Amino acid sequence: MHEHGNTRPADGASYGEIVENGSGKGLGPRSPFRRTLLRRAIPAVAAAGIGVGAFAGFAHGSEGGAAAAGGHSVATTKLSRDTAGKAAGASALTARAAGATSMRQAAAADFPTWGTRWVVHATADTNSPSVGMINKSTPGQDRITADYQVDTGHKVCEGNACSTFMAHITGPVSGFLSVVAVDIPQDRLPGVPVQGSPQPPQPGGTRQEMLNRAATWLTANGGAQVPYSQAKVWKDGYRQDCSGYASMALGLPTPGTNTVGLATDRGITRPISVGELQPGDLLIDAAGDSNTRHVVIFEKWNNDAHSSYTAYEQRGGHGTDHRSLTYGLPGGDAEFRPYRPVKFGD
Repeated sequence: MHEHGNTRPADGASYGEIVENGSGKGLGPRSPFRRTLLRRAIPAVAAAGIGVGAFAGFAHGSEGGAAAAGGHSVATTKLSRDTAGKAAGASALTARAAGATSMRQAAAADFPTWGTRWVVHATADTNSPSVGMINKSTPGQDRITADYQVDTGHKVCEGNACSTFMAHITGPVSGFLSVVAVDIPQDRLPGVPVQGSPQPPQPGGTRQEMLNRAATWLTANGGAQVPYSQAKVWKDGYRQDCSGYASMALGLPTPGTNTVGLATDRGITRPISVGELQPGDLLIDAAGDSNTRHVVIFEKWNNDAHSSYTAYEQRGGHGTDHRSLTYGLPGGDAEFRPYRPVKFGD
């Protein structure tokens, strides 16, 4: 599979898989009492001017910090489990002195967590590399600070808790974390801006429009191709790997689905034969593992014998490319299969 480049395409588990919790240990359902308490009691407490730190100590046992509520700042409150007891009294006094405004600011970005070993990802994609972990050994050990969140359009569940949102957190680790890991009643963070909310794929659109979008990455990097990366997203919000690139060309939600999703989601593609290939169709190797999976965008046959074709691809070690290939043809890589985007309607 040397033609794929020497960098992994970053297409591991599908979105439906639960990869957020590293070990699965120490997890349990969120407390219905705690959810009800947070949902109903915080507004009343805020109106009364009672400190958030004092209230959080009541709602979460020995854990201090601000409970999730409305607001707009990214102020941070961090209390470890070891120091929460000592700080409870000081937290209440400080909150009362600061007043209701400071309380709302702290609550905007600071949230409790639950369970153990939640993975923090490099991008808003559960298949992207890990950049750290929260609650490594103790449920609720860490509180997270978030400045925005992204609706990925792909549901992640743990027990009875589900969410399509991933939060961009700035502490205690910088990266993206599934909102499932946050101990709140909602499926998204209250009071935190949503960026890049996806729109469902729309039918229609032309093949040429897709190819035109694919061509933009050939010169988007100051006249050069967009570099390949599993961990980064480009300025348009799409992952800089092969499936992120194909998702961009198709106009799918950012940051893009993975190779397995492109091949198996019948809301995106359907299988066709090699002889049916038309401009804008895909050739996908969805077998094997993340070292071998790959997708390219068919543009045209190079000859009447159909012995090779020209395609767009995002490949490791190079980035965006437009070249002649034989993937899926006799004498080429037999793992590739042809697929037609259903948005074309044929």
